[in-house]
Amino acid sequence: MSATYDRLVGLLVDRFEVDRAEIGPDTTFEDLDMDSLFLVELLLVIQAEFGADLAEDAASPGDPITAVADLIDRHGAAAAPVPTAPVPAAAPVPAAPAVSATGERA
Repeated sequence: MSATYDRLVGLLVDRFEVDRAEIGPDTTFEDLDMDSLFLVELLLVIQAEFGADLAEDAASPGDPITAVADLIDRHGAAAAPVPTAPVPAAAPVPAAPAVSATGERA
């Protein structure tokens, strides 16, 4: 399964107190006795946790958990910031020697 699926299952277990043993790739939200009102709350949490821009009706109780994970991947990739490596500090540039008006170095 994908990392998004694993994070979604963790979210269901940790935040919504779903028994991990009841969750499988083809498990629907109906199988977990979760209705459309629950899904609205879940989608709001997903927006905050995953950075995915999902509509309140993006999922239905009959959808399997894998379908919602795929939905997060499709809508979260554009919204999530791409991690970048830190940019090393530039080395200091040595100062040029002072030159007088006549062209002599000081």
